[in-house]
Order: sequence, then C-alpha cells, then structure tokens
Amino acid sequence: MEKHMKWMREFYKYMGPYVSKYPREAYVNYRDLDIGMNLKNSTIFSNASCSFGLKYFKDNFDRLVKVKSKVDPSNFFRHEQSIPPLPKGKKE
Repeated sequence: MEKHMKWMREFYKYMGPYVSKYPREAYVNYRDLDIGMNLKNSTIFSNASCSFGLKYFKDNFDRLVKVKSKVDPSNFFRHEQSIPPLPKGKKE
C-alpha cells in the first residue's frame, strides 16, 4: 500500500505545475480531499467556502449554498465536501 501511496504523491507533485491556480479548481465528481474537507461529515460553512467550495463551484458557490439552505437545512445529505447550508440565524 505504501508503494502505491508514494507513487500517487509523486504523480500529484509532478502534475502540480499543470493544474489551474488561484483558485485551484477540481472536478466535482472526484473528491480531491487535498484541497479541503470537513472532518467527520460535519459540513461547516466557513470551512467549505474557504477551502473546497470556491474551488469546485467558483462563483456559483454562494447560490448553491442558498439552495442547499432551503432544500436541506438540516444538512441530512452530506459528505466530506458537500455544500453546506447557511449557519442557523444567518439570512441570505
């Protein structure tokens, strides 16, 4: 296993100069946990917006947060990089 992890890290480092920057973007159907995640599936708005949210969704992130807040305010559907609802008490 360590051999494969080493290969992946080397490949990741090799490809680094060829990926987008400012922000580094990601493919939405592949969870690149290196660009950020919420621990223990507890999606936190500030963590998501600062780390992976803008990288995956760019200018659409704020709009998607508003939709998530209306459709799933209790954040039932979540994973390490899911869009969070707005914090309780915070309005659009």
